[in-house]
Amino acid sequence: MTHHLHPSPVVEQAKRVETQQAKRVETHRSPRDDVHVSVEELHLASELSGGESRAPSADVAEYALWLGDDALILSQQLGAWISRAPELEEDVALGNIALDLLGHARSLLRYAGTWDGRTEDDLAYFRDEPEFRSSWLVEQPNGDFAQTIARQLVASTYMYELYSGLRDSTDETLAAIAAKSLKEVDYHRDHAVQWVLRLAGGTELSREKMVRALGDVWPYVDELFRDEPLIDRLEGVAARPSSLRAGFDAVIATVFGEADLTRPDVRASRAGGRRGSHATPFGHLLAEMQVLARRHPGATW
Repeated sequence: MTHHLHPSPVVEQAKRVETQQAKRVETHRSPRDDVHVSVEELHLASELSGGESRAPSADVAEYALWLGDDALILSQQLGAWISRAPELEEDVALGNIALDLLGHARSLLRYAGTWDGRTEDDLAYFRDEPEFRSSWLVEQPNGDFAQTIARQLVASTYMYELYSGLRDSTDETLAAIAAKSLKEVDYHRDHAVQWVLRLAGGTELSREKMVRALGDVWPYVDELFRDEPLIDRLEGVAARPSSLRAGFDAVIATVFGEADLTRPDVRASRAGGRRGSHATPFGHLLAEMQVLARRHPGATW
């Protein structure tokens, strides 16, 4: 697979990102001329990527949870930056990325839920911590802006490789979700790359923070590429994680070379998110995300 990262001068990169962000504002702008439209009238289920499909097997549903939980938790994390980003445009950019990821999560959780009759809301709001299958990477706190960008670089580069491979899945629903998600993740990756270049090539302080942030997130990279036993049972359906590592490493090497950064030399964590073992901060994140739905179950608005 060939990767095009366009290592252009920082000013030109910033202008291109601004143009992309402006287009995405239009994409996500909601019509406000009809305040009486209800969720039911919008038929949101039919808008999810993957369309109508047969219920998956238990293993396929579990795999869909892996991917859906990563997207859901990362979306929740990025949403916390709205009104707190260092620039107004970043409020918009990170909010739009969070919305994209939420769309991916909805499609994947909806598909997973058809196996046992649960809805996407059931899976998002009424599972306890051990039932989630998110990776430890997406569970790490936002930290400062450099920390979030470092996490975004890893997550978006991984997701780009993941959805690229998953387009060839024998499961038509997963393939359709991957094809749609890939277009959006391509922007997410570009956004993260431009910010890594900007921070690493900025002031002494911004570079110091970028280097430190990469070191903090790097222990959680290996978990993304581990072949759990589930993958062996989904030959042809799932994208084998270990097969995605070469493409990921090639992109990272190009970015680090352009930014004059060195790959962190740190020990991999013993993360076990795919098996329901989660990082300490995850419980607090879930409590915040689920509190409204659990306090007022069945409420509509």
